[in-house]
Amino acid sequence: MRKLILTSVASIGLISLGACQSEQADQVEDQAEAQADAIDDMADQAPTEAQEDALENQADAVEAAGEEKANAMDDNGEIAPSEVPGTTPNQ
Repeated sequence: MRKLILTSVASIGLISLGACQSEQADQVEDQAEAQADAIDDMADQAPTEAQEDALENQADAVEAAGEEKANAMDDNGEIAPSEVPGTTPNQ
C-alpha cells in the first residue's frame, strides 16, 4: 500500500514539474526513479521486515537525491514555492 501511495504522489509531482524541467533534468530524475524502483523490487524480496524497511528507505533517498539534482540543474538549487508540498505562492 505504501508503495502505491508513493508512486501516486511521485506521479502527480512529475506531471506538475514535467513542463518546467529541461530534458537533461528529466533524464536525471528518470534514472533516479529507475534505480529507486529496482531497490523497491529488492525490498519486496527481502527476507525480513527490517531489511525491507531499510531498502525502502534507501529507495526513497535515491529518488529524493535525483529530484534534488534535477532541481539544481534547472535553477541552480533554488526551490520554487510550487515545488514545496504544503506551500502556495504569494498572490
